[in-house]
Amino acid sequence: MVTFLLEVGTEELPASFVDSALEQWRSRIFTSLNDSFLSSESIELYGTPRRLAVVVKGLPTQQPDREEEVKGPSAQAAFKEGKPTKAAEGFARSRNVEVSAFEIRSTDKGEFVFVTQKVAGRPTAEILKELIPQWIFGLEGKRFMRWGDGDLRFPRPIRWLVTLLDDAVLPITLVNGSESFTSDRLSQGHRVLHPAPLLIPHAAAYVACLKAASVEVDPALRAATIIEQVQTTARTVGGYASISPSLLEEVRDLVEFPSAVIGQFDPEFLELPTEVIITEMESHQRYFPVLKAEGSSELLPYFITISNGDPAKATVISAGNERVIRARLSDGKYFFDLDRKQPLESYLPRLDKVTFQEDLGSVRDKVDRILALSRLIADQLQVTASEKDIIERSALLCKADLVTQWWASSLSFKV
Repeated sequence: MVTFLLEVGTEELPASFVDSALEQWRSRIFTSLNDSFLSSESIELYGTPRRLAVVVKGLPTQQPDREEEVKGPSAQAAFKEGKPTKAAEGFARSRNVEVSAFEIRSTDKGEFVFVTQKVAGRPTAEILKELIPQWIFGLEGKRFMRWGDGDLRFPRPIRWLVTLLDDAVLPITLVNGSESFTSDRLSQGHRVLHPAPLLIPHAAAYVACLKAASVEVDPALRAATIIEQVQTTARTVGGYASISPSLLEEVRDLVEFPSAVIGQFDPEFLELPTEVIITEMESHQRYFPVLKAEGSSELLPYFITISNGDPAKATVISAGNERVIRARLSDGKYFFDLDRKQPLESYLPRLDKVTFQEDLGSVRDKVDRILALSRLIADQLQVTASEKDIIERSALLCKADLVTQWWASSLSFKV
């Protein structure tokens, strides 16, 4: 039994693609190995912004020998007056057997010729050479790109390829126009903390080698590390970090060596609605907000970022993040205060100038339809007059924020 390693090294991949690619490989690699009569003890998938990798343990060195049944022409077409026809002779040549080896069997569609052959197992290395390009370029996703003068397509340019069967390199060559590169045992560590090339001596040593080069290749372990570091850091300022699952998933695939960095913003910004501050932090900056306590909705004037750089530079990184969040919250506060100088109803006329859908009119037309439906439902439910007023006011104002300064600014700030 052998261990196989494939690592595809790239320029920084989109975070959303890393998780998607590993999920595709999870089913595709298992299925293609089984279809090739290659069993395995385990298939371990790894991914970071700069690499996708799979380690397959317990592979046989070659396929097992097997018997294969091949269906040929119908018996009626294969024999005329007891003699083989050209169809029978052609099928025999294609399978490299004598006509005497034919078996005639009944099927749902009549009698057909069958041949049972012994097939010698092929070497695993030979099969993997065929499967690897299919695994790499069979991945699907958004916004694939070409690079150089070739036709290869991938979310980002491929820069290195590692293919090992135990301690031996399994040579694979990828050609991209005038450029080509052949796989070897050289990987890359962390871009900042370990910039030198990294030699992988054995497929089974992959995870340990990358960890020694400041790269945690296991997404689950990176996520667990981020959670632990973020909460530990939040406790240093007497708070509790709010960790959105979607933000955690994104940040996990933006870093190879997570390092929590705390930052602070001016307490005056706490006058803004909590939702505004959290939106600026999570959606725009990918920061984790810090609450006063678990379950609380009150924010502390702190945030936590996950750096992919040198932990020794945490002070510099924090200062840069503080400048960015200060600018964002200042803009948010300006537009929020500006919008509050007039009632929300005053924005309704502007909805007439915003097209909802060509055949359905403006957003104001949509609001009028929502208002009519809400009145109809309120009448059917026989709500009180005060409740009906609240329902109608909610329906009337539900889209007014779309034309506020805050909404426009928040869209333009998004990365």
